[in-house]
Amino acid sequence: MSLHLDPAILPVGCFDNDIDLFESQYAVPNGVSYNSYLILDEKTAVLDTVDPRKTQEWLANLDEALAGRAPDYLVIHHMEPDHAGSVAALADRFPGLTLVGNTKTFPMLSAFTGRSFEGRTLTVKEGDVLELGAHKLSFLMAPMVHWPEVMVSYESASKTLFSADGFGRFGDTAPDSPWVDEARRYYINIVGKYGAQVQALLKKAAALDIQTVCPLHGPILSGEALALALEKYGVWSSYAPEEKGVLVAYASIHGNTARAALELADMLRAQGLAAEAIDLTRRDWAEAVAGAFRYSGLVLAAASYDAGVFPPMAQLLARLKSKGFKDRVVGLMENGSWGPTALRAMLCELEGMKGLTILEPRISIKAAATNADRENMRALARAMAEAL
Repeated sequence: MSLHLDPAILPVGCFDNDIDLFESQYAVPNGVSYNSYLILDEKTAVLDTVDPRKTQEWLANLDEALAGRAPDYLVIHHMEPDHAGSVAALADRFPGLTLVGNTKTFPMLSAFTGRSFEGRTLTVKEGDVLELGAHKLSFLMAPMVHWPEVMVSYESASKTLFSADGFGRFGDTAPDSPWVDEARRYYINIVGKYGAQVQALLKKAAALDIQTVCPLHGPILSGEALALALEKYGVWSSYAPEEKGVLVAYASIHGNTARAALELADMLRAQGLAAEAIDLTRRDWAEAVAGAFRYSGLVLAAASYDAGVFPPMAQLLARLKSKGFKDRVVGLMENGSWGPTALRAMLCELEGMKGLTILEPRISIKAAATNADRENMRALARAMAEAL
């Protein structure tokens, strides 16, 4: 991990390279880390556990780091099982362990484990401080970032923020691994609905002198990497476009819609716009959601299907709506063949999203695009360039 970490703070988490779907829905071809930390001082504190898939490996890491000591505290920042799935195992291993959480933590812990930890808990609230010796943890509540019980903690001696799922990323913990793309896909799809709550947490964090951020997934962040992460979170949580450009998302059955969408992407580039095309039938849908938030413009191109729209496009639209997609410029193209219905279905879903500008012309092709269709596509490309 990072070379900037206080020597009294030890990473003891695990990397999972065997998992195929994170949260049973997000493809993780490069795996995912379950980060956990140990603070060694007069008192010792473990900060979060790991997914049950890695319990035994994590306990071995922890034993090595403890070097014969018993931990005094376990701080539970977030109750999701990929972080709290080994709490019971640690509590059983160390009977004198005190579990630290907030008022919403422990009912969830009982619900997940079927056990009561009465007499072994310490309930903290906003501003409370856990003194370990030279190191002190102060707690900030972060409800709905992205579960209601989430909190973060700030260690003042090392100026370290333990940020729960905030600033996380799919992939490994190497500090030199590319951060932005997988952090964007992680944030938009997992946390993205709760932008207002993230903004509130960023405001709290701005009052602290933070030199290092220790998230629960991905690398520890400091220096330029931390500055970049703070910049991106400011943009992502405000729902503002990250860059001027267009995502062309297409869902094609037999290839004609795909060919038309790729032609349209070229036309957008001819207008001086950055344009990225993504095939919704073959690419990761979560990547498409992240791309839609990344750019200021979006073109949706889809075949009609069962009196509606081809399901890969329907899925994208449902996901965008659930994540609060808004304030973008949108172009539409359907392929209707003998029964054009995709345009109507896409418009119906877009009506539920805020601040969208739907461009004209709205293109309807039948089977293969004609020269007349291409003229309409060029007009749409020009309209997009003018709107952006």
